Amino acid sequence: MAYPLTAIISDLHANTPAVEVALTDARARGVRRIVCLGDVVGYGANPRACLDYVMQLCGPEPVWNGRGVVDGEESEVLSPGLCLQGNHEDALLGSAEDFNPKARAAIEWTRDEINRDPDPERGYAYWDFIGALEPARRDEVAMFAHGSPRDPVREYMLPRDIRNREKMAANFDHMDRGVCFVGHSHVPAIYYEDGSIYRPSGTEGPYELGDLSKNRAIINVGSVGQPRDGDNRLSYVVFDGQNVTFIRLDYDHEAAASAIRAVPELPDFLADRLAVGR
Repeated sequence: MAYPLTAIISDLHANTPAVEVALTDARARGVRRIVCLGDVVGYGANPRACLDYVMQLCGPEPVWNGRGVVDGEESEVLSPGLCLQGNHEDALLGSAEDFNPKARAAIEWTRDEINRDPDPERGYAYWDFIGALEPARRDEVAMFAHGSPRDPVREYMLPRDIRNREKMAANFDHMDRGVCFVGHSHVPAIYYEDGSIYRPSGTEGPYELGDLSKNRAIINVGSVGQPRDGDNRLSYVVFDGQNVTFIRLDYDHEAAASAIRAVPELPDFLADRLAVGR
């Protein structure tokens, strides 16, 4: 069976304006499967709406339909997707003690906001979904982790790490596929086992990954909901089993920021950073 054209999204961070633009673009590109690498929630003002999208599109029976993505269009069945546990989902289920104060405040508010759903059954469904998320998954071609192959939930992969031979070797040692897709750092890049790195500057591709049996790759897809590479455009990738396309798109970051500022419990810093991509 041919590998389904797959949109790989990560770090949505409760930012519905960004999520809706990314999903609409993915559908227009003919994407047949959605993979989410975690951190659906945290920082942003719309955790329940973002959970709705991921639960709809990344489950065992996903369809293109729903609020803001394909309104008024006929539903279309997708290949089964998947969603991973990020460190923000892990903190929701346990403790955010190791988070900085701003991130901790957002987690505490998010936990309460999920519990405020007017439909108690829906609230239970959110927690069941979050509680069942796994830290890493794989298919016949690729591995998927939120953070890194070595530490799927918490380890960051950043461009400077390409010079850290010990760290890179340890991560490739934990791979059992030719490519592993990660998020968490919010900085898009391809890290090759031979010590080279590729950093996209915008929408680029399809980019042929080469012979992954000889030179494996770790690919950071960037962040949909909170880019941190100095570019305020959302970031995600499309993967066809051999080629990857990096996608950067403008979205209404001012609307996302305004929604954050409207919540007294969320620090304004979380809104301010969206305009500068930091």
